Amino acid sequence: MHYKPLLTIFFVILLIIIGFAAYDGKIENTMKLESQAFTHNSSIPAKYTCDGGNLIPPLTISDVPAGTKSLALIMDDPDIPDFVKKSRGIEIFVHWVIFNMPAVQAGMPPRTIQIEEGIAPAGVQGANSAGENKYTGPCPPDKEHRYFFRIFALGKVLELQAGATKAEVEHAMEGAIIEKTELIGIYNRQQNL
Repeated sequence: MHYKPLLTIFFVILLIIIGFAAYDGKIENTMKLESQAFTHNSSIPAKYTCDGGNLIPPLTISDVPAGTKSLALIMDDPDIPDFVKKSRGIEIFVHWVIFNMPAVQAGMPPRTIQIEEGIAPAGVQGANSAGENKYTGPCPPDKEHRYFFRIFALGKVLELQAGATKAEVEHAMEGAIIEKTELIGIYNRQQNL
């Protein structure tokens, strides 16, 4: 009998099993989302809120992964009070949805995208919870809230129209997310009035 080929097959299968067992399913995130106006988990300056000019904050997306066809950005507030949840029929207030942002930007280093202060980047604006297709800044009615800016590198361009909701964008992104990262800012109107 020829045991050598069977033994070789056995060891190949064993190595494959060991390789899958060692893989923990985690993909290392290298993409970064930063702002020149505030750092992660720090206060968002008032000029980017309803108490100031309601300007889009400056954001830098770096280390965009290879193979990215478009980017999507969602900004939301999970800390809204119950009366807002009930009056609007929502659990989270969506402040900004933009998708089909180009993965390359002229004049910037490779794999880097700059969102300029007060200027909507190239892409398609989705609907926020106020029913508008634009950025609306933090405006917490009760206490300090957290604002999550999430950027998604996608392996496709989304087939959605302007005014798409956060839920529609999230559904369209399923299976196409190459990498994602987030930046959290905080804001309290009481401290800034």
